[in-house]
Amino acid sequence: MTRLGYQIPNFTYPDTRPDQIFDEVVAQAKAAESSGYDRVMVMDHFYQLPGIGAHDEPMFECYAMLSALAQHTERVRLSALVTGNTYRNPALLAKTITTLDHVSHGRATLGIGAGWFEKEHVDLGFEFGTFGERFEKLEEALQIIVPMLRGETPTLRGKHYSVSEAANSPAPLSRIPIMIGGQGEKKTLRMVAQYADESNLTGEVADIPRKLEALAGHCERLGRDRSEIAVTKLLMVAVAPTLEELEADLRRIAEVKGWNDTILDMVRKVLVYGDADTVGERIAEAVAMGIDGVTVDLPVNGHDVERVALLGEIAQKALG
Repeated sequence: MTRLGYQIPNFTYPDTRPDQIFDEVVAQAKAAESSGYDRVMVMDHFYQLPGIGAHDEPMFECYAMLSALAQHTERVRLSALVTGNTYRNPALLAKTITTLDHVSHGRATLGIGAGWFEKEHVDLGFEFGTFGERFEKLEEALQIIVPMLRGETPTLRGKHYSVSEAANSPAPLSRIPIMIGGQGEKKTLRMVAQYADESNLTGEVADIPRKLEALAGHCERLGRDRSEIAVTKLLMVAVAPTLEELEADLRRIAEVKGWNDTILDMVRKVLVYGDADTVGERIAEAVAMGIDGVTVDLPVNGHDVERVALLGEIAQKALG
């Protein structure tokens, strides 16, 4: 399970040419591994997300990136946070995650969700569909992917996907954990209870107890042992040893991204923002809500490997 994951959500860095971005990403992944994180994750998007940057800022395809990072790391598990189910045929995704498991020598995790970024779908030609259709697709995909990763050959004639005795050879090297991302109490958490090993919650920290209660209810109805499922929370963080240093970090990235004062104020409010003590307290508050671990990211200053190490130290202390 993820006890402490590190997500890399941003590829726009100060004083970095396009041909230098990958090396910066590798440096972050290696810093995370050496700082005690147990997973390194990247987003499965083709456009940068609103709130982090403009849609035409640099963004890499996640599974090519994860396979490359596997060659530069030794211990950390590797995952998307999370795969957009709408972007790939489920049998192809099963093969892709199996390949990642082999090239990483057994370190793959499948993080998956229904997909949500409409502009990305419309601009790039991926079928978006309705909210309900995306969740129907996710469930059918899980009915194909999970058996393929577990040595079975599923046959499905679904509304959205069809396979016939879908074989997956070679089999994964490890038992690849299935992590479903999201917070919906009726659909997402029910699928967690039915198909997943882990749940990564989005949304507000204050809502965690209600989400855990909903998950427990689904497990009870499905006859699943709730203790088999690890629950983590994504926390977007901006941290530095002092607030003055953090403000300098923020101003530096703002110059690159063209953020005005209004956006800077939003960043300070939306992120877990502050010095080491402040951020440590906020992470500890989330852990106290009953989750098993956290995944953190540094959209403002993750390119600074010293900040990656600092956040790892803070988070491990908060986790106890």
